[in-house]
Amino acid sequence: MDNSLQMSLTPAQQELYEWLSEYIGTYHHSPSIRQMMQAMGLRSPAPIQSRLRHLQEKGWITWQEGQARTLQLIGGLVSGIPVLGAVAAGGLVETFDDVQERLDLSPLLETRGLFALTVNGDSMVDAHIADGDVVLMQPVKEPSLLRDGTIVSAMVPGSGTTLKHFHRKGPLVTLVAANPAYEPIELDAEQVQVQGKLMAVWRQV
Repeated sequence: MDNSLQMSLTPAQQELYEWLSEYIGTYHHSPSIRQMMQAMGLRSPAPIQSRLRHLQEKGWITWQEGQARTLQLIGGLVSGIPVLGAVAAGGLVETFDDVQERLDLSPLLETRGLFALTVNGDSMVDAHIADGDVVLMQPVKEPSLLRDGTIVSAMVPGSGTTLKHFHRKGPLVTLVAANPAYEPIELDAEQVQVQGKLMAVWRQV
């Protein structure tokens, strides 16, 4: 294993990470919390959940707490971007002809923590994001540093996760659709949990 990874993890975290790497490499899916408990010789899920949270904070896994099967390793050991759920949005994407060069996706795919969401709805129609598209998102640690108008996935009380343009003015956040049929959503900044910012849109035809 890479020395930088060993230095960044405690022995307990490293033990779990190495076991996860071996398990996922063999079975091609993530194990349950109970399986992790058994492998680590633990009787309670709390230590496993704590280790998983630290592994995620340090950038070595992506994981939705409480949903063990969403766990994915980062760092080249397991390929692919995890689809973590669905997000409300939508739109159209232009087509391009006479492409003369290849698109190198490696810099995008090497972005640490990158995750994917499946788009539901049409609220982002003017941003060329359609119902059924998959949006690739980069985690946001400091929402206050986001550029005005950035497209983000955000948790909104009572509405779940939504894909919108992010605007902040003082203590207020406004989430604006790219479709005039939808009214802006204005909330106190403390009520909005920004999950990620848009990196790319994937459409399968």
